[in-house]
Amino acid sequence: MPEIAKFVNNSSASITPAVAEKVLRHLPQWKLEFTQIHAPKFPHLVDQLEFLADAVEDATEGAYKDLPYVAIAQAVFALIYAHKKHGIIPESVLDLGRADDSSVVRAALIQNEKAFAVYAGKQGIDWRKITSQA
Repeated sequence: MPEIAKFVNNSSASITPAVAEKVLRHLPQWKLEFTQIHAPKFPHLVDQLEFLADAVEDATEGAYKDLPYVAIAQAVFALIYAHKKHGIIPESVLDLGRADDSSVVRAALIQNEKAFAVYAGKQGIDWRKITSQA
């Protein structure tokens, strides 16, 4: 996980508020795409992506102002990465095509666990169902 965390940290450093706002415009479409992900080896991925998308929406629109920007930036990067069709592991690789997406999403969640757990609580979401420990 340290390499993935470093990858997420380095990549999310280029996420500006303008990039977050651009992603915000695409989130309704991306949320629909995420619900179509079939990844039985990564059963939490769809819920985690939905959670990150909701957090980005709420933070970017100003409905929730307590997320640190690093958490928002890492969430935005994770959403962009999961949306891309060609990642480190192509989606076409049977059973493993979403392993990289899952790792990037988990790295963003784990590194910002305290902030996201508070956000989840304020939204009435059971944090344990979002984390891979559920």
